[in-house]
Amino acid sequence: MAEEDKDSKTEEPTERRLGKAREDGDVPMSTEVRNLFALFGVTVALATMAPLVVGWIGRALTRYVEHADSIRVDTPSNVIDQTFGTLGEVALALALPVSLFVALAILGSVWQVGLLYTPKKMIPKLSTISPISGFKRLFSMNQVVEVGKGLLKVIIVGLLLWLIIWPQMPHPSQILDMALPATMELLRDLLLLLFLTVTLLMVVIAAADLAWQRYSHRKKLKMTKKEVKDEHKDVEGNPQIKAKIRQIRFERHRQRMMAAVPRADVVITNPTHYAVALRYDMETMGAPVLTAKGVDYLARRMRELAVTHEVPVVENPMLARALYASVEIDQEVPPEHYKAVAEVIGYVMRLRGGAGRRAGTGGEGTRWN
Repeated sequence: MAEEDKDSKTEEPTERRLGKAREDGDVPMSTEVRNLFALFGVTVALATMAPLVVGWIGRALTRYVEHADSIRVDTPSNVIDQTFGTLGEVALALALPVSLFVALAILGSVWQVGLLYTPKKMIPKLSTISPISGFKRLFSMNQVVEVGKGLLKVIIVGLLLWLIIWPQMPHPSQILDMALPATMELLRDLLLLLFLTVTLLMVVIAAADLAWQRYSHRKKLKMTKKEVKDEHKDVEGNPQIKAKIRQIRFERHRQRMMAAVPRADVVITNPTHYAVALRYDMETMGAPVLTAKGVDYLARRMRELAVTHEVPVVENPMLARALYASVEIDQEVPPEHYKAVAEVIGYVMRLRGGAGRRAGTGGEGTRWN
């Protein structure tokens, strides 16, 4: 069942899925990249700070040994003070290279995933202490990859020691004849050569591991088609609910338009498929305003309401279609239609003044060509 569910996850993870995983601290993190940054820090410290640090530590230990006979062993506090004083100097000498090492290790993590605070990671999970879960992790693909990387690194370091460091090593008899400063300098040079070579090779390992971690992380977060659909519903809203909301809005919009028809000055029709209602007040309006419009059923309802409330109905197919297409509800008629609309309204006003009633009363309406 689990295998089937895994096989059904064919869709790439959405941005929402990736964002939630990041909030939970589930990010593609390569330990090899972090190790590379830390190893680079050790190499830099060895190349630039080794003589200074070794000299500082050497002087501290030399003073301790030279003044050992002056330490009063009958008072334990004197021994403790002298010992901890020397250890403090050693720690101070190591503080800078260790700080560089730690800072670059942290930078290796930040470079991969940015600044990330995940308190959820600090909460212990029962699955991490479950023997069954632990057994599964022990034989997981990630564990196999980790073991493989460890073996690869051991083999690489061994080969480097054999191919690069060993030929540079002087004969043991020569080392015994060397002074301590010369021996320390030789050791530093050999270590620097080793760390520099390992660092260069670690670039390849870290790049491969980072690519693998990102690939496996994205594969782990893949989704089924149903999960993508459900997430889309959560983000965009349920289509059925959205359709219902649109229906309610349309119904309210239709009711407002139907309520505006009895207050209109004229309804212009197609005559059967289109209808628009116009209202014009010379004292308060700069141009006639379209208060309602509709096609087919709505157009028929507008004509019926106009007849019922004695609103003039004028048939002008071209003008009705043009106004329906170019003018929104509660907008003024654009200038390109001023002439045609003015003729219709003028005609309606003449009918009112001459016949004492609105055109269209009780009939199919007046045709305007």
